[in-house]
Amino acid sequence: MIRQTRLRLRHLARNTRSLGARVARVYIGLLIAVMTVTIIVASSGISLFAHRAAERDLAANARVFEQIIASRQQQMADAGAVVALDFGFREAFATGDRATLSSALASLRERTGTREATVISLDGEVIASAGARKINGTAILSALDAGENRGVAMLDGDLALAAAVPIELPDLAGWLVLFNTLGPADLAELAHLSAVEVSGKVLDRSRMPSALAAMPLASVETVSGASGQELAQVSALKSLESGLEPRLILTHSLATAMQGFRQLQLVLALIALAGAAIGAWLSIRMTRGIARPLHLLAKAARKYGAGDVAKVQVEGDSEVRSLARSFNAMVDAVEERERQITHASLHDSLTGMPNRRFFLEKLDRAMVRQSADHRTLVAFIDIDDFKAINDTMGHPLGDSLLRNVANTLQARFPDAMVARFGGDEFGLLMTGIDTAADCANLARTIDTVLNREVVIDGQTMLQSASFGIAIGPQDANDADALLKCADLALFRAKSDGKATCHFFESTLDEEASRRRRLEIDMRRAIREGQFELYFQPLYSLVEDRVKGFEALMRWPHPDHGMISPVDFIPIAEESGMIVQLGEWAIREACAHAASWPGELSVAVNISPRQLQADGLNTCVVQSLATTGLPADRLELEITESVFIGDVERTLQLLHALKSLGVRVALDDFGTGYSSLAYLRSFPFDKLKIDQSFVRALAEGGSAHAIVRAITTLADALGIETLAEGVETSADLESLRGIGCNMIQGYFISRPVNSRDVPALLHSLAGSADLHAHAA
Repeated sequence: MIRQTRLRLRHLARNTRSLGARVARVYIGLLIAVMTVTIIVASSGISLFAHRAAERDLAANARVFEQIIASRQQQMADAGAVVALDFGFREAFATGDRATLSSALASLRERTGTREATVISLDGEVIASAGARKINGTAILSALDAGENRGVAMLDGDLALAAAVPIELPDLAGWLVLFNTLGPADLAELAHLSAVEVSGKVLDRSRMPSALAAMPLASVETVSGASGQELAQVSALKSLESGLEPRLILTHSLATAMQGFRQLQLVLALIALAGAAIGAWLSIRMTRGIARPLHLLAKAARKYGAGDVAKVQVEGDSEVRSLARSFNAMVDAVEERERQITHASLHDSLTGMPNRRFFLEKLDRAMVRQSADHRTLVAFIDIDDFKAINDTMGHPLGDSLLRNVANTLQARFPDAMVARFGGDEFGLLMTGIDTAADCANLARTIDTVLNREVVIDGQTMLQSASFGIAIGPQDANDADALLKCADLALFRAKSDGKATCHFFESTLDEEASRRRRLEIDMRRAIREGQFELYFQPLYSLVEDRVKGFEALMRWPHPDHGMISPVDFIPIAEESGMIVQLGEWAIREACAHAASWPGELSVAVNISPRQLQADGLNTCVVQSLATTGLPADRLELEITESVFIGDVERTLQLLHALKSLGVRVALDDFGTGYSSLAYLRSFPFDKLKIDQSFVRALAEGGSAHAIVRAITTLADALGIETLAEGVETSADLESLRGIGCNMIQGYFISRPVNSRDVPALLHSLAGSADLHAHAA
């Protein structure tokens, strides 16, 4: 019996030892097999990835080449459009003045850096800037007749980029065509812009090697080249010459593409070998005593998965103790991470205050407990001009200002919840307010905290905020409705000006509904073309005559009559519809002005949102080209608020517009931001003196001196001045004495419909008629 027991124990010990050996052998064998397969698959994958990456790079570079070529053609077309619209150039073309045409073409060629600038008449005759050129005018004219105006054409036997612009008198009379070289040097220069080493050339399809000519367009194929296997792509370029089929050919060496991946394959192999060796050694170490730790870990994991905080007792060998400590550390880390995630989901990362979600959860609970004797107060707070602070003083200071507002509010109201909703919006929640509490006094306290002089990051500044207050249950019985009421009150406060407060009133909800209905009606009005332009004359005190008109938008609503711009323009600004309305106003104003006699100009107001959006420059160019209105008869009026934000982009756009010949006026001068700084940055054509200064002239005081200073400054800078809001002859004579150049206002005329402009011009034919009209 004893012997049999010993044999069983010895056999059990051998089985236990052989288990570790078998596990180690199986683990090592599997590891080696996996590593081998991984190396083979990874190596093949790397080769395939390298090949496809090279194909993608070549295709991407082909698109870049095509975009650059298209961009150069567009630049040539834009430069040619300016000349084609020039009156002197069209007159020379109409009269057949070849000397003037050649001079203008030579000037255009030098200014734009193009190889050649030519005029092609409708009979195919070519007039070049540099004498005789080998240009097939008839073939190019055929392509132009087919609707093409960009492409590749032959110039002196070489392929060249070409862009054509119509010459209209006003019907099509010919084409202005600009050529630029497209030789090996030009393509080499484009190749330097590529992220990979590529070679490019442009050939006519008839001169291409047969292998390349047979390739499908825009596809990447492997071909044999001078340096071995190469990737090639053939793309079709637009032709501006009948019978010409230009092709862009890009090639990229496969050997070069694969070179960087060979080292990666070698490193992968070395890593796999090292991993296999380390894994074999670790497998032997890990198999010893692995059964019990696995059992304990599995048991603890099952308990933890069921929701219990389960930990493993640290005991046994060093490996077991390390594994147990790691498992316990993982449990602690997961618990801490869950706590952090919960905190982050309910708090603002910048200020550390509760966020909107947490605020609403607490507001929901407060609304359940509230009653007539235990009221709930919600304040919706918005920092005034926060975007301007960020843009002018920097985002770090703006972040510090947000933290200062949050911390100051929390310090002043320690029992209330202060939350940041996002951006520059905050919420303040007070619960359990009894009927004896003075809510107006609370509002004054909030105002004192928010609107004061503060020092932020060493800079002294005036902190300004507006807020709206709603109180439950008198204003609303649920959290969302009460917060909406506070938001409506904030909107009214912002409408009243900066640093203001407003309590919710039932009329605010009605006002919000009215604004929403008005916005819906505006969208329908845009679709149905209900808007109209009225025109108010701009009268010259120097020449005693009308020199132009300002276009003013009007909306004759089919149900409510004439809607004031004061009501619909702010809604258009907020909704973004002002961009569409503004472009319509430019097109309509140019169309009307083109029919006016003489050199009468038209002024159109431009919204800051139009300058922020893309397409204003294109809209102006198209409107002038479509209507035939000379650019110097269009005046765009902007306010100083357009310079808040991306000043550099705004100035670039204004300079681009001015380069077209369009006049630019600064409206409401003296009421906005840093007027003198922008007079130095941009050469305005006109300053419009705000009507508040004109109204103050009759009151005496400093208004007279201010207006004189403005006119003196403008005169020194060579800028014209115009005074708005002139309603009496006394205003007119005062402004004439001060030296103001032009006036605008009801004294001259109210805005009139476009069909009444001729009659108004007749009644204002002279200064004597002006006084009679005023009487």
